[in-house]
Amino acid sequence: MTIGALWRRWRDELTEKGFATPTLDAKLLVGHVLGLDALQLAINEGETVSNTLTLSLADVLKRRLSGESVARIIGHREFYGLDFGLNGATLEPRPDTELLVDLALEALPEGGRLLDMGTGTGCIPIAVLVNRPDAVGVATDVSMEALAQAGDNAQRHGVEGRLTLRQGDWFGALMSPDPRPPHPALRADLSPRGRGEERFDLILSNPPYIESAVVETLAAEVREFDPRLALDGGPDGIAPYRVIAAEAGNWLRPDGRVLVEIGYDQGETVSALFLAAGFQDVAVHKDLAGLDRVVSAHHIKN
Repeated sequence: MTIGALWRRWRDELTEKGFATPTLDAKLLVGHVLGLDALQLAINEGETVSNTLTLSLADVLKRRLSGESVARIIGHREFYGLDFGLNGATLEPRPDTELLVDLALEALPEGGRLLDMGTGTGCIPIAVLVNRPDAVGVATDVSMEALAQAGDNAQRHGVEGRLTLRQGDWFGALMSPDPRPPHPALRADLSPRGRGEERFDLILSNPPYIESAVVETLAAEVREFDPRLALDGGPDGIAPYRVIAAEAGNWLRPDGRVLVEIGYDQGETVSALFLAAGFQDVAVHKDLAGLDRVVSAHHIKN
């Protein structure tokens, strides 16, 4: 069977099963297995595919039909114009989160220092640092596997010298000694730890914000393949924001800011948490679909 006939066969099967983007999915997956980009795929449509590769392609198609996303199958996804590798401990970077990067680039002062908590692939701080060569950052995650992937991505985009990775749960990662680096791309960081011993101009997070009971009702592509730790925000979906609002002021420089991604219906609740914690200029920012997506807050205490 030729390359062209093969991807069209896949397209037809994905169409029949009701997938939203069958042509794109089929081309990406065939190109992935054959090692061809979009242009090469078009140029070589008449080439015959070996039986071995045809069988490999069938295995990949089964994964897609089971609900696994194309990005997870091919192992990477684009975000903010950059390519990010994925693994089982990381969420796929999604376009909605690009608003968080836009706002971070506006809020971060010259020579600023940022903290990204629950970093996953590292897409948020890496995208900021790529566009702000004057800035430095710290990224944390409870998962060592996620930090290893973030280290790979930082190295891929040339910011590993400006991004320190630490393992731990929320601000706890800043107060405990560094473990042995889980990956060669991770730098040892021997700076002092402890409340108030280091400060940031900007704290970022795209935390888990889905209610625990709702996680089980999500589409199979998310429920079965995304890491539960990166989805489950507790019984009411707000647990991570309570921690961030209560503790962020201890780690921000005067005039520092917080930016957190939220669920579409959480703007009022999350804003109230930051107001109660003494933050000012609390605002909700909408994404391109007109949905509440990011809460920003201003820390003016000394």
